[in-house]
Parts: sequence; C-alpha cells; structure tokens
Amino acid sequence: MKKQIEVVGAVIFSENSILCAQRSEKMSLPLMWEFPGGKIEKNETDIEALKREIKEEMLCDVEVGEKITTTKYEYDFGIVNLHTYKCQLKEQIPTLTEHKSIIWVKSQELDQLEWAPADIPTVKIIMDEAKI
Repeated sequence: MKKQIEVVGAVIFSENSILCAQRSEKMSLPLMWEFPGGKIEKNETDIEALKREIKEEMLCDVEVGEKITTTKYEYDFGIVNLHTYKCQLKEQIPTLTEHKSIIWVKSQELDQLEWAPADIPTVKIIMDEAKI
C-alpha cells in the first residue's frame, strides 16, 4: 500500500491575481507549478502547517481563510491528500527560498501554467469562481 501524504497549499490572493510557485529542477515534479505549502507534521492542524510552511518557504506570513477543497492524487512516490485554503499575505513580500520562481497570475489565466496534478482540481474551482 502506498504512503498517504497529508499536504496543505496556500492559494494566496492579491486583488484578482494568485501567487503561483514553480518547483525547482531538484524537487519531485520538476518545473511544475503549485500552490505553495507542504507536508502537515504530526500533531499540527492544517492552518498551523500552512502558516509554518509559508514562513519557511517564502519568508512571509499569511492569514488563512476558508478551505477551497481537498484533492487526492496518486503519484509514484505516494498518495497526496492536498488541502487548499484561500489566503492573504500579511505585510512581507514573498521571497524565494526553495522554488525556481513565483509569479502572480490572474484567476482566469491559471490554466496557462503546467500544474502539478494534485493542484489541478483547485485551479479549476478558482477559475470557475472567477467566471461568476
């Protein structure tokens, strides 16, 4: 049986754009785009994990809002359960520490990037909401 990996992702909104992070060449799923975040550690809530991961990965703080969705995707290294949340930056500007690049993309243009498979259902939900 494959390992279940619990992961959180921050969908960071700024006006009508969303922060997208490109995985580095050294990471699994190299150069694919994702919502920043990471693994939930033992005895940690989704929100605690999200705040910690964004602080570690981007050296900034986020305010975590409503949950968008949970998706499950089976990769060769395990089954990822991705919990995504709407977030807002507090005051600091995100700084690259692990990712190759970060960009702000308009909600309706998210499908122009090559997303990691687990992130695609969240992308579709955001794009559908942007049409309303």
